[in-house]
This record gives sequence, structure tokens and C-alpha cells, in this order.
Amino acid sequence: MADLAAALRKVLPRGVALGVGDAANALWPGEDLPNAVPARRAEFAAGRSAARDAMVQLGVAAKALPIGADRAPVWPDGLTGSISHCSGACIAVVGQAVEWAGIGLDVEPDQPLDPSLWDTILRTEERAFLLDNQGVTANPGRQALKIFVAKEAVYKAQYSITKTLFGFDAIHIELNGNRFLARFIDEIGPFYTGFELTGQFVCAGNIVAGLVVIEHITRG
Repeated sequence: MADLAAALRKVLPRGVALGVGDAANALWPGEDLPNAVPARRAEFAAGRSAARDAMVQLGVAAKALPIGADRAPVWPDGLTGSISHCSGACIAVVGQAVEWAGIGLDVEPDQPLDPSLWDTILRTEERAFLLDNQGVTANPGRQALKIFVAKEAVYKAQYSITKTLFGFDAIHIELNGNRFLARFIDEIGPFYTGFELTGQFVCAGNIVAGLVVIEHITRG
């Protein structure tokens, strides 16, 4: 996780800090997760630990991070962020809300995406691109994973703005090396049809991370 954290810190924009989690750290008052099984509770504790670490790295006082009715973190006033965890990594990114409207981070083991999930996650044109001779054919399973990671990061980034749930088919991802472009197919809040966001991939420690940050936007 140290390698991934170091690599991510190199691409973070101004006003965004990164923290790493430790499941051994105790939850703070207000951060309880009732009726959770031990594994889920440890995962939750690591995420909250990462978020508080990120707050400190940002230069603000660490505060408790309760879980909202929608199961999303309730960030302290003036902050926005994202928490992501997978086997081997638990990382949070936090920024000042005055600078950033939304931040999305997703981390996943660097393993090809199971083809049985492709129909659920990939749009028809994304799948065609991966399988076409003119597309990314060297390792389509890994490229499918990167599309999944990108969509998760975009979803997390936009959620703090729209509070809207949507499916994988609402966004189209175009891969471009260690960067990606996300285009909204459906209108969701201020994200009109055709609205585009760019994001960054970071691969280290056998983990793929996707990062998206959204500045304050107005209706186009």
C-alpha cells in the first residue's frame, strides 16, 4: 500500500490530501457501524482511519466521519472526499470543498475483470472497443478492469454533488494510457448529456487506482 500511496500523492492536485488506513485504529464516537460482522467492521475502521489521516495531511483537525442514511460518509463541514479499499489497500483522499466540488477514488486488485461481469459494467461500444482488432487487444480483461475503476471513481466524485444513484451504462469511458475520459450518457443533475470529466490511473503494488476530481461547475 505504501507504493500505491506514494504514487497517488504525486498526481494529487492542489488542496487534496491522501491518508492510509489501519484497521487496528479504534472508531471514534459517532462512527459506529451497528450489527456489522467483524470483517466489515475492520474494513470500516480502516476507512475512517484513512480519512482522519487525510484530514491531518491536509492541515485540518481530524474529526469523526459518521455514516449517513445513504451509507455514504458524512464529511465535516468544508471538506469533501472519498474512501476506497480492497484487499491490500485502504486509502482516503480529502480536499477543501471551497476548491473541489467532488473527489472520487477507487482501488481494485490489478487482475483482469471477470468476463461474466462485462455485460453488467461495459457499454456495448466499450466492449466492442476492447474486442475489436483496432482496440486494446493486448489484455482486454485488464482494460475492462480499468473501465470499471474509472466508472467507480466518477460515480463517487459526482455523488457528493447530485446524491444520485445510477448504473454503469450512464457513463462512457475512453481509455488513454494512464488517463481516461468519462462522458455522461444520461443527464444527472448539472452533468448534462455529453458532459466530460477526465481522470487519472495509478498502478502500483498490484493495485489499480482511479482518481477523479471535480471543480465547481455550472449548468452548461
